[in-house]
Formats: sequence, structure tokens, C-alpha cells
Amino acid sequence: MVAKELKRQGWRRSVVSLALMVLLLFGPAGTLRYWQAWLFALVFVASSIAIGLYFSRYDPKLLARRMKAGPGAETEPSQKIIIFLIILGFSLLLAFPSFDHRSHWSDVPVWVVLAANAGVVLSFVIFFVVLKQNSYAASTVTVEAGQPVISTGVYAIVRHPMYAGALQLLFCMPLALGSSWGLLVALATVPLLMWRLLDEERVLRRDLAGYVDYCRHVRFRLIPGIW
Repeated sequence: MVAKELKRQGWRRSVVSLALMVLLLFGPAGTLRYWQAWLFALVFVASSIAIGLYFSRYDPKLLARRMKAGPGAETEPSQKIIIFLIILGFSLLLAFPSFDHRSHWSDVPVWVVLAANAGVVLSFVIFFVVLKQNSYAASTVTVEAGQPVISTGVYAIVRHPMYAGALQLLFCMPLALGSSWGLLVALATVPLLMWRLLDEERVLRRDLAGYVDYCRHVRFRLIPGIW
């Protein structure tokens, strides 16, 4: 029954998310003749649904954690602000390339658009691997009773592999939508991602037993050999 209810909630969220995405993609473009947006929406939504369906069957507790999202679900005051700003940034990442398409500012080759969509899929593959290896990877910054420190798999490489996938997604989105100028929006969104990551580390160091020792062993937060 729990899995069925999660599926129903997941489908409702998918419908609402798709409607908002269509509005942000095609409203600013002023036309439905925007094949890059259609392709991106298909790739993004299909990847999201595939992950949701998998975990609704094999790890419904994880899916329940992931579905508690948004500023209202955060318990840390700083995270409420961060998530609100990230949602605005993500919305702009959808809308700005649409303005670009309408105004013909960019000329992104077809092969780059296709490669960027492949990068979007790879981002979701990273998300999937991370979620498989860490069932406590919630959408909110929180520590549950009995939560262990995950230090194997991708977590043995960097401390925040989910953010690595998100960083890739940020820069693939504008190109997948046919906008090179949209990369500036992606670049402007990076500080928000870093702010959330650092604030999450503050909470984990404070509340998650063993996390400080884990940080000593895994030195890099996001990019191996760099940071």
C-alpha cells in the first residue's frame, strides 16, 4: 500500500512538474516549434520517472525521503533560503534559453544539443548510483536516528557525489536547450550549489556521528583532486 501511494504521489508530482516545465520552456519562447525543448523535456521527465519507479519498488523509504522537498520541508533556516534560491535558479535555467531561442542569440550545433542531452542522462545515472549506495540521501538536509556514514563506492571518491551530478546537470541544461548564453546562468547558479553543500556539511559534522573522521579520509568534496 505504501509503494502504491508513493507511486500515486510520484505521478501527481510528475504531472505538475511537467506542466511547469512546459510553461517555462515554451512561454518565453513564444512558440511550440522548439525541438530542443521537446527533446530535453522528454529526456528529463523520462529519467526522473524511471528513477522514481525503480525506488518505489525497491526502496520506498528512500523515495519517501526524496519526496519531502522544498523550502517548507527543510528544518535548517539557512536551507529554506538556499532551496528557495535554487528553485529560482533552476526556473531561470529553463526560461532563459527559451528567451534565447525566441531572440536567436545562440547558434548551438545539433551534435552539441544531442551530446548535452546525453550529459543530462548521465547526470541522472549519477543520481541513481548515489541513491543506490545511500538510502539516507534525502532531499532535505537532515540526519535521522541510526543513520550511518556512507564511505564506500562513489562516497570513497568525493563526499558529495549527488552534487557532482547536479553540477553536470547545470551546465548540460542550457546546451541541451540550444543556448550557449544560458551557460552564464548555470555559472551564476554554482555559488548556490556550493552554499548548500557547505551548509549541509556543517549540519553533518554537527549531527552525524563519524562524519568528521570521514572528512579526514575523503579529502575532496565535489571534484577529485580539486575541491
